[in-house]
Amino acid sequence: MSEQEFETVYSGTEVRVILLKGLLAEAGVDAMVQNDYQAGITAGFGGGTPNTVRLKIHQDDLAKAKPVIEDFINNQQTDDA
Repeated sequence: MSEQEFETVYSGTEVRVILLKGLLAEAGVDAMVQNDYQAGITAGFGGGTPNTVRLKIHQDDLAKAKPVIEDFINNQQTDDA
């Protein structure tokens, strides 16, 4: 699979990204976390910001993931209020 087959569906703190990844897994959607900041530290150079982590899913899973992501974002706004 190529990088082009994946879409970034959410970005935020690592904690929120991991929560959403778990919700997507329950819905049968595999997701991968992209953390440029942590990858940069591991490789010995800086990159990205510590609070921005991206969640990517395969393009074929977008329709299945959309309601889960929308619900997560709506609940997140309620939690922040």
